[in-house]
Amino acid sequence: MEVVNTIGRRKSAVARIYVSEGKGNVIINKRDLKEYFPAETLQYIVMQPLNLLEVAEKYDVKVNLDGGGPKGQAEALRLAISRALIEIDAESRPQLKAAGFLTRDPREVERKKPGQPKARKRFQFSKR
Repeated sequence: MEVVNTIGRRKSAVARIYVSEGKGNVIINKRDLKEYFPAETLQYIVMQPLNLLEVAEKYDVKVNLDGGGPKGQAEALRLAISRALIEIDAESRPQLKAAGFLTRDPREVERKKPGQPKARKRFQFSKR
C-alpha cells in the first residue's frame, strides 16, 4: 500500500495527514498523540474512525496540524482520518457516514462588526 494523503478542516484548524501501513502510531507535529492531546476525550475523538472500523493497529498516521484550538484540531483530524480510510477501502464509507465522521462542520466564528462590542452584542440603546 502506498501513502494516502488527505485533508480535514474544522473552524480555523487544518489537518493534513499521511496514512501508511504500520503499527498504529499517530504522530502529530513530530509528537505522539498522547503528548499532543493530553486530554482523554480529544484522544478518543481522534481515534473514533479507526476504532469504529477496528483498524487502529493497522495504520500509521503522520499529521501536520495547524490553526484553531485543541477541540477544532481534534475534529479536523477525525475528518481527515475518515477520508483517508475511505480512500483505502471504499466499503467502509456507509459505516463512517452513519457515524457522522464524513460531515465537514461548517460553523465558523462570526466576525466582529465595527462600532459594536462583539459580533452580535450591541451597546445599550438610549432614546434620550
